[in-house]
Amino acid sequence: MSQHDRYISPFSTRYASDEMQYIFSDDNKFRTWRRLWVALARAEMNQGLTNITPDMVAELEAHVDDINYEVAIEREKLVRHDVMSHVYAYGQQCPKAAGIIHLGATSCYVGDNTDIIVMRQGLELVRKKLVGVLAKLAHFAKEYKDMPCMAYTHCQPAQPTTVGKRATLWANELVMDLAEIDHRLATLQLRGVKGTTGTQASFMELFKGDADKIRAVDASIAKEMGFDPKAVVPVSGQTYSRKVDAFILNALAGIGQSCMKFATDLRLLANFKEMEEPFEKNQIGSSAMPYKRNPMRCERICALARYLMVDVLNPSFTTGTQWFERTLDDSANKRVAMAEGFLATDAILNIMLNVTDGLVVYPKVVRSRLMAELPFMASENIMMQAVEKGGNRQELHERLRQHAIAAGKQVKEEGLPNDMVDRIAADPAFGLTREEIVAGLVPENFVGRAPQQVEEFIANVLQPIFDADPEDVEQHASLSV
Repeated sequence: MSQHDRYISPFSTRYASDEMQYIFSDDNKFRTWRRLWVALARAEMNQGLTNITPDMVAELEAHVDDINYEVAIEREKLVRHDVMSHVYAYGQQCPKAAGIIHLGATSCYVGDNTDIIVMRQGLELVRKKLVGVLAKLAHFAKEYKDMPCMAYTHCQPAQPTTVGKRATLWANELVMDLAEIDHRLATLQLRGVKGTTGTQASFMELFKGDADKIRAVDASIAKEMGFDPKAVVPVSGQTYSRKVDAFILNALAGIGQSCMKFATDLRLLANFKEMEEPFEKNQIGSSAMPYKRNPMRCERICALARYLMVDVLNPSFTTGTQWFERTLDDSANKRVAMAEGFLATDAILNIMLNVTDGLVVYPKVVRSRLMAELPFMASENIMMQAVEKGGNRQELHERLRQHAIAAGKQVKEEGLPNDMVDRIAADPAFGLTREEIVAGLVPENFVGRAPQQVEEFIANVLQPIFDADPEDVEQHASLSV
């Protein structure tokens, strides 16, 4: 059957990477289920259950990866239960161990623990790409740390900054997101073996009331799945992973917020003609207007970020509506919300890697736009120059205010250049020549500590991140569209 006759997610065909798609694939999910069943059987055997033998565990291990999907699919049509269908299918391949697969466990043993493991894999990939984006922004910030540009409050000209300093503002928000991702990874815990309502009653039955053996099973499974043996939730009903879902998707949405801020700024700068995203040789900007160079990639970042930020509501509502120990109204929602939250984040970071790898700056435009506003910014300096020549500070302040209003009116109402310098030079109250005034309009003198702040931020904040994970620094992403 053709792929063109049914809905296929754009995350699969246009946006998300192969790596992230595999993490949330059936193959990764069901292999993880089988790894958990192996870990459970081994732990139960090691804690004295004599009906589980080394041969059984070895048989289970031999078939972790060759999943007989057709058997599981047919079985699910009959029993309407995905976990028991895969238990059955696994048992068909492992006849010796068929009777002890999933022993003592409830569906959430494989379901919830797999979700935690898969989300950890997803967070690790997100973290890697986040470091890669930070590395590119660091390189850009360092290159342009000294280039003055106009800065804005309320999207109105305020005081000059530098192009590099602005890049550190983008990077700093991503550093905050990285800290949140690291926190989520550091505090992630498996649910372990808890049973239907979290009481471990079935395991108390299996181990004749020996709680130490049950704790040992939990620790063994955690260790085998790559977690700290102590990283198992001590008390948990089946609602635990719902809360984790909400925490994690909020952390991912934070990345969406930061990337949307970057992309929005770049879209505005493209309108100013100061900066642009990369534009490929054969790229078409508009079907109607051949001259257009639309910021399509940054628009896509904003679009996907909007989707991601709204997606946060799904696990939030799910977490808040879990009745008592658990309902099952989370399942269908979670299958979509969590996977697509990660896929959207992955897609955003792919575009970020691509865009930050080739940011375009137009220095002459940057400078001309700054110089058009600088006479206003330099008013106080001009006033001090005139006072040194004997002028009256209060009188000069009022004259500067009037000249600024007149110059602004000429710019806004008549569409003419800012002539404030000429107005001041022609005013005998200042006693300044045009050359003297222009000599003071050096943009580099108005950026404060911006260049030093860039150097300090890279050295003290970013470089330790890069030193800790040098293999994540050099990343590149090519986009399918």
